Amino acid sequence: MIKRYVQFQPIVISAFEISKWHHPVHRHNHYELIYIKSGSGQHIVNEIPIDYEGGHLFLIGPEDEHHFKIDKRTHFIYIKFTDIYIHQKENNSAGLQHLEYLIKSRETHFPGFNFTADDQLIVEHIIALILSLNKNILQNEALIWSQILMLSIIMQRNMPEIKVSTNRSKDIQAIFCYLHKNIYQPKNLKASIMASHFRLSADYIGPYFKRNTGITLRQYIHDYRNHLIRQRIASGRFGLKQVAAEFGLVDESHVSKLMRIG
Repeated sequence: MIKRYVQFQPIVISAFEISKWHHPVHRHNHYELIYIKSGSGQHIVNEIPIDYEGGHLFLIGPEDEHHFKIDKRTHFIYIKFTDIYIHQKENNSAGLQHLEYLIKSRETHFPGFNFTADDQLIVEHIIALILSLNKNILQNEALIWSQILMLSIIMQRNMPEIKVSTNRSKDIQAIFCYLHKNIYQPKNLKASIMASHFRLSADYIGPYFKRNTGITLRQYIHDYRNHLIRQRIASGRFGLKQVAAEFGLVDESHVSKLMRIG
């Protein structure tokens, strides 16, 4: 049986250096940003081995099973936060969207992020700043969160995302990435627009999606959008008018109607 770790604190930040990994393959109830300050080895995520070295950054979610095999003594820096914490802390729609896209599309960046040289340096400084702020986490709570948001923006622009090409235009994962990224722009989710983007016919993309996922394209969009909306409303930090504007809906009544249908 896969071990499951449970974290009750909304956010935990830690740094440690080890030569041998002592945890079994496991899952957890939170998200983990794992920065490799130094060292090398393998990060095994959902049974997929990924080589790591200093400067690499990983994002792991509750559904993922993972552990490490250390070749060279490794300095790990962990930033662990819960889903509830995200929606309690963040009332800036743009920042939340960056995090949601990264979280929902984790399977596209299991190998880590391909940072440019400049962004690699920025990431290193942000991680160092978060560790410094963690010395008084209560006093610096807002500052820590702003650094995590900044980190998420840099991560997203360096994602090794599946690109649309002649050979992979029908790749179902590329469609998922497109849906997650465009969930806030309803016009981009029309079958005709999506079909054009993926070089498919408008009549083909719907059946293709259902054949590969077991759910209709329309239902997936509806369920995913409602999930995000419910999280915002449950947090108590977003009003119906604000939610409607963010998701490109007509007005508050449209949000209420969607919630009733869902």
